[in-house]
Amino acid sequence: MSDSTPVGSASSGFSRRGFIAGAGSLLGVMALGGRTPAWAQTVAATTPIASGAHVPALVIGTGYGGSVAALRLAQAGVDVHMVEMGMAWDTPGSDGKIFCNTLSPDNRSYWLRTRTKAPLNYFLGFPIDRDISCYTGILDAEEFSGITVYQGRGVGGGSLVNGGMAVTPKRENFGAILPTVNPDEMYNTYYPRANAGLGVGTIDPAWFDSTDCYQYARVGRKHAQRSGFPFVFVPDVYDWDYMKQEAAGTVTKSALAGEILYGNNNGKKSLQKTYLAQAAATGRVTVSPLHKVVSVAPASGGGYTVVIDQINTSGETTTTKTVTADRVFFAAGSVGTSKLLVKLKATGMLPNLNNEVGKGWGDNGNVMCGRANHLWDPTGALQSSIPCGGIDNWAAGGAFAEVAPLPTGIETFASFYLSITKNPNRAEFSWNPATGKVDLNWQQSWKQPAIDMAKTIFDKINSKEGTIYRTDLFGIYKIWGDHLTYHPLGGAVLGKATDNYGRLAGYPGLYVIDGALIPGNTSVNPFVTITALAERNIEKIIATDL
Repeated sequence: MSDSTPVGSASSGFSRRGFIAGAGSLLGVMALGGRTPAWAQTVAATTPIASGAHVPALVIGTGYGGSVAALRLAQAGVDVHMVEMGMAWDTPGSDGKIFCNTLSPDNRSYWLRTRTKAPLNYFLGFPIDRDISCYTGILDAEEFSGITVYQGRGVGGGSLVNGGMAVTPKRENFGAILPTVNPDEMYNTYYPRANAGLGVGTIDPAWFDSTDCYQYARVGRKHAQRSGFPFVFVPDVYDWDYMKQEAAGTVTKSALAGEILYGNNNGKKSLQKTYLAQAAATGRVTVSPLHKVVSVAPASGGGYTVVIDQINTSGETTTTKTVTADRVFFAAGSVGTSKLLVKLKATGMLPNLNNEVGKGWGDNGNVMCGRANHLWDPTGALQSSIPCGGIDNWAAGGAFAEVAPLPTGIETFASFYLSITKNPNRAEFSWNPATGKVDLNWQQSWKQPAIDMAKTIFDKINSKEGTIYRTDLFGIYKIWGDHLTYHPLGGAVLGKATDNYGRLAGYPGLYVIDGALIPGNTSVNPFVTITALAERNIEKIIATDL
């Protein structure tokens, strides 16, 4: 790379130390606070893919679906190369940390933006976004007509930037999530496999009841239960033992230092510490960070020709490479996979893709809001950035609400929530030849069903508690965060754009294996379902296609 790394940033994607952790050797790793965490890692060397290379399996993206595919293919003896548009995030910046803090975003925070675009971008009526240097940062706030889609950028994908809420949907809801999939196999085999692979755990209820950092969640529980709503503990992939040590002051703080939106430096078990670590340990998986696939087309000699742009940390293309792959797995996330497939169909690279490509996209019913509590209900100045509970009104009102933190470092007397709802609206990606880009036809007014469903919870709580909605978090006198989603789903729906295992119609050897397969809603945070579905699909593909 010829570009220089900005001061205070993480390094470019090609560090001397490589990209991900190897699970096979846990000795000799850096211990945090004198202790080697259960998720500790070693680092496998990697070399960016060379132009002209041939690979048996090329995986586009390093998020949940791609990581599952890479691990299981490698375990089956297949050499895999993963292409990742973001950086490796494996080298500390000048502050000694890989990731920057939520309250102090710098150029590491956002993907190729010159100003931050926080999901909650006002406080007490004042805008809180700030100018930053343009850089290949960790969080992409991708703007479409009517909606901003937040996505992780880097090796590990969305696992780098989410709250780690690892929720298996209730079985009675599964038929509406993936109607062509047998729930018995998912709940007996693939959900348990995904939860084990991800390192899912649940907070110790006794510690929850006593620790200062979850006072905000206890207030949320009290208000939910007083209004007759079930409060449920939600599993997560944070290392709960590590968080207890954070609270005790014996290790470096991460969750208790507000680290979440722009990465977590210590306790969170993102994919580099789980699936990607195991994949590296096989010796059969390599990754090219800061590489972006721009074309996939059938190769004359069989397999597929893939054109890849290598970029620098300013987002500029420095090299264009052409490689061939026997099989290609699209795992660039719901938006990335859908945009790429729509482009390839429209521009004649993959003209035989069917007309379902680009359809069935949804926002998982995401909508946010805050409530202003009374002075006798303080939510705490110290708040863990890792959510651990939610309010379940799915059956009666069509909403599940995560009791979310506001880790500002000051007392806010506010309760904050991210709701997942049964919003039925679905959008479609389409190619715009005038701009040479892919559009999404979402309309912000389509969020109204989600708002109405969330109100079935919060109107009742406000009435019971004598409280009001906060109007200062998303603008001036604006109650609902109806402009965004954290949970993009769909665009290459299972059983429609693909067969029932993710094989793309019309092209043997091309597969979708990420959230694009799920038609718009999972009833809960989606990454466990994405992981479990990938486990199911790749097992069938290995057994029948290889």
